[in-house]
Amino acid sequence: MREMDVAIIGGGPIGLELAAGLKHARVNYVQFEAGQIGSTLLWWAPGTRFFSSPERIEIAGVPMSLVHQDKATREEYLAYLRGVARQFELKLEAFTRVVGIEKRDRDGFEIATRTSAHGVGGLEEQSERVTARAAKSWKARRVVLAIGNMHRPRMLGVPGEDLPHVSHYLDEPHRYFGRRVLVVGGKNSAVEAALRLHRVGANVIMSYRGGEFDRKRIKYWLLPELEWLIGKNMIEFHPRTMIKAIHADRVELASVQGNGAGAAAMIDAESVLLLTGYVQDSSLFEQIGVELVGEERAPAFDERTMETSVRGMYVAGTAAGGSQQRAKLFIENSHVHVRRIVRAIAKQDVPWPGDGDFGILEQ
Repeated sequence: MREMDVAIIGGGPIGLELAAGLKHARVNYVQFEAGQIGSTLLWWAPGTRFFSSPERIEIAGVPMSLVHQDKATREEYLAYLRGVARQFELKLEAFTRVVGIEKRDRDGFEIATRTSAHGVGGLEEQSERVTARAAKSWKARRVVLAIGNMHRPRMLGVPGEDLPHVSHYLDEPHRYFGRRVLVVGGKNSAVEAALRLHRVGANVIMSYRGGEFDRKRIKYWLLPELEWLIGKNMIEFHPRTMIKAIHADRVELASVQGNGAGAAAMIDAESVLLLTGYVQDSSLFEQIGVELVGEERAPAFDERTMETSVRGMYVAGTAAGGSQQRAKLFIENSHVHVRRIVRAIAKQDVPWPGDGDFGILEQ
């Protein structure tokens, strides 16, 4: 059984930044990732751009210079993360899924891992066949959960949600060329999917529970185009509606009750994208007994150190927000978590400068 001072669970941007900080402080650590570094990005559609500008999602003080001086695509950011990992020579146990954590009173934590075929979440996990794989055991005095918060789709619980032409993820837009596609949702993922599918020649219909889109929750460069396309009847829009049932070739929409509720309708659809958000897999928090609070079941933690209600267990990044209904934690305002954890564990600061303005966004 290998023994470490710190185990980091999660290989996303904040997990990698924390690894760089601990390595600089000469802390003996191990980092586990169920897939490859940044694996959550792999189930984004090709070419998806970040909402945040490059300087906000840079990690460990490494600049991200883009020729086009625009928001980074998922491909550019994955390449950037690989470069950071090389530069700092970060050691990562990739394709290693943590399946259990047990608290040992004086010896810290015992961690069980299994070999994994892919990261957490996305289309691959939905279709995964669980097979027995040899388990390994590890010991760590402290554990940091940097697992993110977008592990599973937020299910609607309607008939037909499990049909083969229904998905909670937009994958390759080209697949939808010439097809009638119903996009359900009204936030960034749904709006971006509707626009990209329209551009590749899909016949796009949108259903949204709200009467109008929330400008604060949508990339500001996307909404004007969507509203123009809806105004020109180039994208069919059904506001104040919700899914009642999904059939092989059509979808039943019901009106949302309230003032000015939308009209019920029967929509012909060859594909259905239910882009209604995602939830966190909190099983690791639950296993070890971390207190989860509120409707979003966010872990309770000390804001000075990011230590949870279980002594020696910390949380970093968007994992600290639980299943965020209205996102408040992002990469850009989670850098401060790395500073807090390195100070708490190593009693020193990270070597790269920070921007306090990003930390303010956490509030």
